Amino acid sequence: QVQLVESGGGSVQSGGSARLSCTASHVTVCMAWFRQTPGKGREEVAAIDLHYGGPVYSDSVKGRFTISQDNTKKTIYLEMSSLKPEDTATYYCAAGSSYSQNGCQAQFWGQGTQVTVSS
Repeated sequence: QVQLVESGGGSVQSGGSARLSCTASHVTVCMAWFRQTPGKGREEVAAIDLHYGGPVYSDSVKGRFTISQDNTKKTIYLEMSSLKPEDTATYYCAAGSSYSQNGCQAQFWGQGTQVTVSS
């Protein structure tokens, strides 16, 4: 079992920036950030292969969000810039053992952290 602990988030004004962090208890193949709003499914916004890099992004955040990792391969970050009200969501960190151009197949989940963007 892999435990994931997220930090960051909060409230930010439209056009602003925010940073999320997530630390895993064990090294996995890949990690990712998903987000979810009430009444909608969970959307994978960014994912990274912890051993080979090669991040992927959803079209909705491409060019605005950046996923990165530290050299322990247990911590990832999500740098979010040019935030929009529609980015408001609960953001979840995930980890898994299978990665492709479609992202990280999540097996383990964090508790989620709220990001609210006000106009």
